[in-house]
Amino acid sequence: MYQYDEIDQTLTRERVDEYRDQVSRRFKGDLTEDQFRPLRLRNGLYMQLHAYMLRVAIPYGLLSSAQLRKLALIARKYDRGYGHFTTRQNIQYNWPKLEDTPDILAHLAEVEMNAIQTSGNNNRNVTSDPYAGVAKDEIEDPRPYAEIVRQFVTLHPEFSWLPRKFKIALTAADHDRAAINVHDIGLKIVKNDKGEIGFCVLVGGGLGRTPFIAKIVREFLPKKELLRYLQAILRVYNMEGRRDNIYKARIKILVHEHGIERFRKDVEAEFEAAAAEPLDLDQHEEDRIRAYFATPAYEKLPTDDAALTKKLADDASFRDWHDRNVVAHKQAGYAIVNISLKPTGQPPGDATDDQMDAIADLSDTYSLGQLRVTHRQNLVFADVKKADLFALYQDLIKLNLATPNFGRITDIICCPGLDFCSLANARSIPVAQRIAERFDDIKRQNDIGDMHINISGCINACGHHHVAHLGILGVEKNGEEFYQVTLGGSSAEDADIGKIIGPAFSSEDIVDAVESLVDVYLKQRSTGERFLDTYRRVGQAPFKDRLYGSH
Repeated sequence: MYQYDEIDQTLTRERVDEYRDQVSRRFKGDLTEDQFRPLRLRNGLYMQLHAYMLRVAIPYGLLSSAQLRKLALIARKYDRGYGHFTTRQNIQYNWPKLEDTPDILAHLAEVEMNAIQTSGNNNRNVTSDPYAGVAKDEIEDPRPYAEIVRQFVTLHPEFSWLPRKFKIALTAADHDRAAINVHDIGLKIVKNDKGEIGFCVLVGGGLGRTPFIAKIVREFLPKKELLRYLQAILRVYNMEGRRDNIYKARIKILVHEHGIERFRKDVEAEFEAAAAEPLDLDQHEEDRIRAYFATPAYEKLPTDDAALTKKLADDASFRDWHDRNVVAHKQAGYAIVNISLKPTGQPPGDATDDQMDAIADLSDTYSLGQLRVTHRQNLVFADVKKADLFALYQDLIKLNLATPNFGRITDIICCPGLDFCSLANARSIPVAQRIAERFDDIKRQNDIGDMHINISGCINACGHHHVAHLGILGVEKNGEEFYQVTLGGSSAEDADIGKIIGPAFSSEDIVDAVESLVDVYLKQRSTGERFLDTYRRVGQAPFKDRLYGSH
């Protein structure tokens, strides 16, 4: 994984010192809250409903065991003993004290981490496929380019005050695990008819108040032109994006209002005008960054493991976990393991300090000392020997992290909601927990099959409800919490925005409504169909009739 060079180290150290001085001046009264607010936001510190929240960047979701142990220490010493992994592949702390935050940033700097640009109207954490580098369906590892993009946009003076926040995601796989279609810029590594490898560039995706699926702005972009093309998009957005209305300031609105043809024309003109600027990716620099992501020295192992096969035959619980949470690796004898942070009773995406320490130890034992964070708020061990899977499974059981629900109905994306967030209209976590309890039986989950439920506590859609197979949005009616249901969304390669099915449900009725929708699916589905497939085939009518009666 990438290691800080002298520039990164200096930048991070100086940012900690600068922020420590800003906090000191705030306590002395030399800075008002209005003056301090943009400064703390630039360092990932929000004021939420009850306390501050600190968001820490995890670039493209990649963590070392040492970094995870540091995150555990911060949770234990400065928070309430846990952290929350987010849909941006970041981690958030919900209870830090303002006076402690400079020390927290100093701790992070010790392990090459920071909270720079995790908030504010700038480029946020660059995200990528959590299986990058080991996925069987990818063209090549996208992480070197994610790192190159991260370096390009971090504290870029021209793009530090954009009209609104900006998010970039990369993938190189057939199956989109990075949700590139709902990002401001989505980059997919592709191969053209000549066999050349470059990028398909998407622009204008996003959720929130006005959700849009991204549109293709360039079918094929040579690798060396990546940074100049990103600069062109950001320049057009910076110059033409709305600044008079926060609800219309995202690039998705600009693309929608101008149309993709006009937007493409403007970007191409800016791209050509900057032809003389020294922004082409230098092969030496590309190779230097790529070296940080070199293929590990894998052992030569057999494709099949007799002991594993026997364990799978003898142990039904292990077989359930293996069938759901283990994915094929491109290297013979190895596997990708998804670690669910969605056990029944636990807020989705949360991990305790003790769990984080233990996971760090397990990553050293089983996965080359590294792990990944997914945008679905789970963790991944990317390099596990098949011969070690049963031992890892037994160790995960002890941590309550062996739930075999990856991609199932209880593998719920969930924002913090009204339990923490001052913007929320309704609670999200209790609804997610109640749904998980209702569908806790693994056999029932397996019968239902692949189904994504996402829950947001407000229209800002931090829980990605728009792109769930079944999305739940918290709304407020006369001081009470209600929940609006959408169906048919997806954030994968078949991306689509879900459609509202009808009037919202009370907190008391929402779980029963979910169960009714599942019952309709089970009755309507054809062999091999997911919930999403059935919904798209039969339409909304049978689901709506079940919920509200015939119309």
